[in-house]
Amino acid sequence: MSEHQHGPDCGCGHDHDHEHEEHVFIIANDEGEEREMVMVYTFESEDNVYAVLLDRQDPERDGVIFRVEEEDEETFLVGIEDDQEWDRVQAIYEEIARTENGE
Repeated sequence: MSEHQHGPDCGCGHDHDHEHEEHVFIIANDEGEEREMVMVYTFESEDNVYAVLLDRQDPERDGVIFRVEEEDEETFLVGIEDDQEWDRVQAIYEEIARTENGE
């Protein structure tokens, strides 16, 4: 077994221009299927922080948004169950995505 040597032309999909830490979470859906999700973006709204996660194996798949909560110096991702909060957060994220994509 050989060790992978990262570099600008290695083709592994990592950005080698700067150091970055990937925040990976294991998320289970309603059927109990687990997926590795990577936090790709965070934003704030009404004194809450929200995180956008993409499937690590299928980044083209729709992302999911969670509220980030802290308790006793630990951070948790919490599903958004309130319809009004979800509509507000989804609209904010869609605007951010449009701006990022130059639309």
